Amino acid sequence: MVDQRTSSPPVYDFATWEPVLRLQLADAPEPPPGRPLRMAGRIHRHGWSLPRWGRRGRMTAAERDAVEHIRRALARAGAEEVVFSAEVRPDGRTTLRLVRPGPAVEGSPGYPVLGVLVLAEGSLPGPWRRLPDPVPGAGPAPSVDLELLERTLRERLPGAAGATEEEIAAAEARLGVTLPEELKVLYRVVRDRWEEGDDDAAARVTEAVGYELLPLRDLYRVDGAARHSRWEFSAKRAVITPPDAAVQGLAGSPGWIVFAGNGGDELAVDLTPGPRGHTGQVILVDHEQSIGAELVADSLTDLVVHRIRKEHRDRSGGGLPVVAAVGGHGLPTVRDAAHPDLEVLSVDVTDGAPFSLAPVTGLGRLRTLTARPGALADPLEIARLTGLEFLELGPRDWRALLDAGAVPRTLSAAVVGTDGDADPLHGVDIANELLALRNRPLISRTVLEGHLGPVA
Repeated sequence: MVDQRTSSPPVYDFATWEPVLRLQLADAPEPPPGRPLRMAGRIHRHGWSLPRWGRRGRMTAAERDAVEHIRRALARAGAEEVVFSAEVRPDGRTTLRLVRPGPAVEGSPGYPVLGVLVLAEGSLPGPWRRLPDPVPGAGPAPSVDLELLERTLRERLPGAAGATEEEIAAAEARLGVTLPEELKVLYRVVRDRWEEGDDDAAARVTEAVGYELLPLRDLYRVDGAARHSRWEFSAKRAVITPPDAAVQGLAGSPGWIVFAGNGGDELAVDLTPGPRGHTGQVILVDHEQSIGAELVADSLTDLVVHRIRKEHRDRSGGGLPVVAAVGGHGLPTVRDAAHPDLEVLSVDVTDGAPFSLAPVTGLGRLRTLTARPGALADPLEIARLTGLEFLELGPRDWRALLDAGAVPRTLSAAVVGTDGDADPLHGVDIANELLALRNRPLISRTVLEGHLGPVA
């Protein structure tokens, strides 16, 4: 932990925060007699998370001004965000704690206090690292017709000049793949580059192909890492490839070769199809999705000549037995969730006894565990889960693991939740212990004292 008690940057001046605190104080329910009032939130240079104001769904002009004042102070201090908690005693004496998460913390509205601790820099969740499975016997679709494709393109683009064989070979060498014959036909016929500003030529090619064609030199593979957004969302996601799937459930593949687009989404030929797919089929990679792809056509011939567009079928997965919830409104026992394919498990509190993790010990695919405070009978059982990469626990459970030296070495990211403590920043010290285990930058904390006047 790094304590900073200087107030030289404006963001560390109690007066900078006083307008926000006073407005929150006025909006807060009256605490029990003699008890302090506590409030907390997060202010980012580009946003904010103030629970009471958020529930109202709107901000007053005074509230906007108060937040903007802190945003400007953040900018002057070179800070992206600050998480705060304040304790206001009945006589108005106030302790304000400011936390700057730092580069090892992925801030998120979903975790309004500390965010996700990234314990391994640059790490990715399992689905974003997954490579395609081999599909023995996969081949081109019956609709592939190279002569018809070439003839159609030449009729639509008379006089067009395409790529040379040397240019096609150079593209294959750069990508490390053999391009499907249909794609070679496309680039042998269609002019793959045009003078800058020649909008008519580009428009003719787009009309002929149905999409905005990339020059041959700009073909690229869909990189799963580039599609990853945040651990907050991705750690709890899982993807599957059903036996009847045409496209594998992946974030990216060395065999997804992007050759066109529609102004946002990517169009690719798929050299690593699913069990019911075809080599060289055309898929759409949605720019609003971080995983998966949609089958567009069984072949380039279908896409260009017949203008066939497949209907979208959801292949996102994420259901049993890959993802399971126990307790609360979920399954009644951990044993009910135990399955060799289980990847993501969440455990909630229940009216009965806390849960043992023994039934899921030895499941090699289990990579994510989230457990509410009080949900686990023995948090030390976590040490027997050998494949965890993401773990979310309350401070008491983390304390047990730390004291026993049992924090899984396989973790790439973690969340320190809350135990319902009055101070939402109770977990900062634990978070810093976890970061220190991996030599990651620590979270800094500043404590300020001030006075807001008597609490009504």
